[in-house]
Amino acid sequence: MNPNEIERDKKIYKCAKTFLLKKSPEEVTEEIIESYLRNPAQPRSEILSLEKIFLSFLVSAQNANMKAGVIGGSINGVQNLGQILFDFNPKKVYQNFQDSEKLLAEIIEKLAPNGAVRKTEKSIWPKYCKTIISMSEFLSQFENADDFFKWTDFFYNDRRSISALPLILSEEVYGIGFPLACDFLKELGYVAYGKPDVHIKDIFEAYELTPKNATNYQILKSITRIASNVGEHAYNVDKLFWLIGSGKFYNHKNIQTKRLKDEFIKQKCSCV
Repeated sequence: MNPNEIERDKKIYKCAKTFLLKKSPEEVTEEIIESYLRNPAQPRSEILSLEKIFLSFLVSAQNANMKAGVIGGSINGVQNLGQILFDFNPKKVYQNFQDSEKLLAEIIEKLAPNGAVRKTEKSIWPKYCKTIISMSEFLSQFENADDFFKWTDFFYNDRRSISALPLILSEEVYGIGFPLACDFLKELGYVAYGKPDVHIKDIFEAYELTPKNATNYQILKSITRIASNVGEHAYNVDKLFWLIGSGKFYNHKNIQTKRLKDEFIKQKCSCV
């Protein structure tokens, strides 16, 4: 490991935490920031059922571009899909909905999403319905949550294959790319993953933490490297730079915040 690289990663990480606290509204305390960086509980079958895994996946599946507003925002939360998805039972969903148009029709009828629901093939709701059915098919091959975790742990616990897990998910499930697969695993409790999203990509490239035009895989490796160098998990590093990039303190909706990415990039010279 390059000693200069280690020191640089530590300096930028510390600078990012100081910057986020200083530039956020005064209501955002150090304790609040740490609450977002704290690692979630490790995924285990006694805590998470297949139904909860399915729901967690559907939350992550909308975390791209405008999807969250169009999907969850229009039905008062993704959890309300449980009324149609048999309380998120993947086997029942796949048995009853192999036609995405039928699924969308039920969603419109029973949940009445706010705003116009576009039905063209490339529109958000039709694609999301295909993702729901695709994930239900994928999860149906597992007997229970314990069976699912045995499969994921096989890849996760071997550093040589850890990056293969999100790649497999992105290939198996319609509409899920590598970044969203990482997000799903991260939020499930697999804290060695970070989501290589646009906010992190822009910041890392500006600070030369990744090569220019880095692939999602390279960005994930950079998140992992920084985490190792600062003594944290990738989850922690991901959340820190994501909060700077997005400005979304989603557990404190009463606090008015803004995106700080551009300002953080402009002050690069004071961090490196």
